[in-house]
Amino acid sequence: MMRSLWSAASGMIAQQKNMDVVAHNLANVNTYGNKKVRAEFQDLIYQTLRDAGGTSGNGTQYPQGLQIGLGTRLAATNRIFTQGPLQTTDNPTDVGIQGEGFFQIQLPDGTTAYTRDGSFKIDSDRRLVTSDGFLLIPNITLDENASIDSLVISSDGRVSNTPSGGQQTEIGQINLVRFTNPQGLYAYGKNLFLETAASGAPIESEPGQDGAGVLTQNTLEMSGVQVVEEMVNMIISQRAYESNSKAITTSDSMLEIANALKR
Repeated sequence: MMRSLWSAASGMIAQQKNMDVVAHNLANVNTYGNKKVRAEFQDLIYQTLRDAGGTSGNGTQYPQGLQIGLGTRLAATNRIFTQGPLQTTDNPTDVGIQGEGFFQIQLPDGTTAYTRDGSFKIDSDRRLVTSDGFLLIPNITLDENASIDSLVISSDGRVSNTPSGGQQTEIGQINLVRFTNPQGLYAYGKNLFLETAASGAPIESEPGQDGAGVLTQNTLEMSGVQVVEEMVNMIISQRAYESNSKAITTSDSMLEIANALKR
């Protein structure tokens, strides 16, 4: 009887974590370059009461075993790196990635981070930076007399601008990096990811080369979260949580009946 209590309790804990994941997805439905996170579960160890293939009393073998499961647990949170929709912004410093790849960002401590968020800004030194002021790698600096509107970013990452009264000048090259296992990246926050042993080393290339995507200026990649899908997942999680709580209530009632037999 106690197995059902603990198994149902593990189910409630798992569904609470599932709701945490769903809530995170919904909270980031408008986050640029955000990717949906999926909770993945595993069943727990089984209590084996009889092995399959064991010998029965009359010398024959049992064709099936007798095992009772002990619940579930959250095994992993898998980030789904599917292409998000590109939205036109008409802002020359906005850059979307069509296909695979990440921008390289330099953190204040010198660490390289990676992001799909191309909502870049111009800082006081006329450099392309993120919303938090982190530098884009390699550093792209506009000419002193060039306006932001003259900034041109080609699909293959070449960056140019036009100084006042001058001609268009190339000022840098934006490269993208890919990973063998992007699901292994560490989510740092601020729309950034960090390399881990599981992700593999970054593979750098020009946009459009070696499997990397291409760049689209004046656009931003929107979140890959589908609100309707997350609402359905929320309903499923809620009903599963409710069913597990009902299993605990029913087990408690059965224990109550068993305890009343002594009277």
